[in-house]
Amino acid sequence: MLENSEKLNNQAVHLASKGEYEDAIACLKRAITVENSNYLLWFNLGLTYHDAGNISLAKAAMEHAYRINPYDEDTLDSLASFCVSAKTFDEAILYCAKGLELNPVNPHYWNTSGVIRFQQGDYLEAAEFFEHAVSLSPHYYDALFNLRDTYQELNNQAGVQECNRMLESIKKAE
Repeated sequence: MLENSEKLNNQAVHLASKGEYEDAIACLKRAITVENSNYLLWFNLGLTYHDAGNISLAKAAMEHAYRINPYDEDTLDSLASFCVSAKTFDEAILYCAKGLELNPVNPHYWNTSGVIRFQQGDYLEAAEFFEHAVSLSPHYYDALFNLRDTYQELNNQAGVQECNRMLESIKKAE
């Protein structure tokens, strides 16, 4: 009987959620042999490799998912994040730019672009990216947190206080 890629994928997601990455990866690889052109299988393989700590294999699997479906925003966002983790900032910028072409109002691409600029020491540009992310999604905690840190680097105390106020209001709402 032929294995079902959907069941293998679901099993892999369950295994990965329990931290059983080797078994999850084995399930996903089996699923891919059944349905090689399913970008979601490659996407989940990339996430699982990432969670297991293997950034290079995570990126390779995610790139395969991207080749299959270049319009998936989560794939582009993951690729940009993987590149930030690997400190390949030029590549991360390209993935963010592709994501922004696809959806210019996705705050994650703006935030990730800010993270890249922050790590490169360009705090003014980082602040602009974070501000744009927050303008698109005022309760985006990570972007506010990053903006606050950037304002600290820029000695913008009024900005730091406003970010702290907004972060506190988000915590209270939870």
